[in-house]
Amino acid sequence: MKVLIIGESCTDKFVYGKIDRLSPEAPVPVINPVEVTCNPGMAANTLENCKVLHPDCKLVLWSQEQKITKTRFVEKKSNHMFIRFDEGEESISKFNQDLSSIKYFDLVIVSDYNKGFLSDEDIKNIGLAAKVSIIDSKRILTSDMVSGYTFIKLNEFEKINNKNLQHSGIITTLGSKGAEYKNVVYPSPDPQETIDVSGAGDTFTAAFSLKYMETKNIKIAIEYANTISAYVVSKRGVVIPNETF
Repeated sequence: MKVLIIGESCTDKFVYGKIDRLSPEAPVPVINPVEVTCNPGMAANTLENCKVLHPDCKLVLWSQEQKITKTRFVEKKSNHMFIRFDEGEESISKFNQDLSSIKYFDLVIVSDYNKGFLSDEDIKNIGLAAKVSIIDSKRILTSDMVSGYTFIKLNEFEKINNKNLQHSGIITTLGSKGAEYKNVVYPSPDPQETIDVSGAGDTFTAAFSLKYMETKNIKIAIEYANTISAYVVSKRGVVIPNETF
């Protein structure tokens, strides 16, 4: 299976620290770093999930040229995030790919973080050119923009922002409650305590898409994605499923 992933990528950096005191200069905590982790993020996280969940598929990523880094400062004991510091989003290169090559891919996943890489017109044309496609986007979508996509993945907040969106393939993730498709809620078969939701949307999108391509069964694909997502939110930081899935 040939899979094309399109969207902004970043490095997700977590600085875990110990907090014992407040700064004498301002009423803010002083974090003493004890651990630093770095992982591929955004569209690159979607790609990493696909690598683990379907090792035999051929993966291609179309992303921006610039390096984006999201650094989160977290108190390790409580996993409380105090601040996130983003770098590299000031000037993002624009999408400039020949869409005629999209027809050679079995599946196209658009992981759009709305940082300037893709325009509304790009998103529309990608969906029209793809055989099977899914979009996970942080922007306000229009029905015309997504008319060519097979599926639209939203979370609860995004669904509110896109309340006028008309499409037969909308899947809404509901956190520990599972996911909704065509007014049917598919509960998570193994809801876990939520430790960190970072990257969970990427995981759901990757897991659902690959399982759908394998089975052509939406119910099975949603239930599978629910299971995988429940695993990753029970871990700290941005993680990918282990190979047991």
